[in-house]
Amino acid sequence: MIDYIKGTITQVTPTFLTIETGGVGYFINISLTTFSKLDGKSEYKILIHEVIREDAHLLFGFSDREERDIFRFLISVTGVGASTARMMLSSLSPVEVERAIIGSDVNILKSVKGIGLKTAQRIIVDLKDKLGKQSGTGEIFTLADNTRRDEALSALVMLGFSKGAVSKVLEKIVREEKDLTVEDMIKRALKNL
Repeated sequence: MIDYIKGTITQVTPTFLTIETGGVGYFINISLTTFSKLDGKSEYKILIHEVIREDAHLLFGFSDREERDIFRFLISVTGVGASTARMMLSSLSPVEVERAIIGSDVNILKSVKGIGLKTAQRIIVDLKDKLGKQSGTGEIFTLADNTRRDEALSALVMLGFSKGAVSKVLEKIVREEKDLTVEDMIKRALKNL
């Protein structure tokens, strides 16, 4: 099993990248989340999940362990394949997916193309306990962090920024420093938008 590939990025698009190492170019499927982290990079170490089927040998790449872990949890659910999991991680950040599952938020999961009500419910039923136990690692923020983050998100959306872009920037800010006031979050987000 391949854990990661480190090499030179020879081609990158929002859905795949080609990375060359040892004279071999690997075609790796990626999500928009990973694509956004590859901007301007020519050398990269990409984490891999292999899918070996009778008719195909597919590689899925991730910029960090958190995204790959969520991907692996998602594909363990009956009816959720690698393409669907990649679509979810292109529409939502790993933290948003985890938060939606733990919070039993069917509507957020249904907002992803290809995810219907039954699939969203199955994902929540199958993964809520698994992710709840794992969240003891500190990946899910406290209620106070969520409230301040939501207030900052609302303020920035009212200023005219897109909800998706603001959400990703705020996730990064909260991950780096947890005890920020709403005003500090907004000021930092404005510098990154």
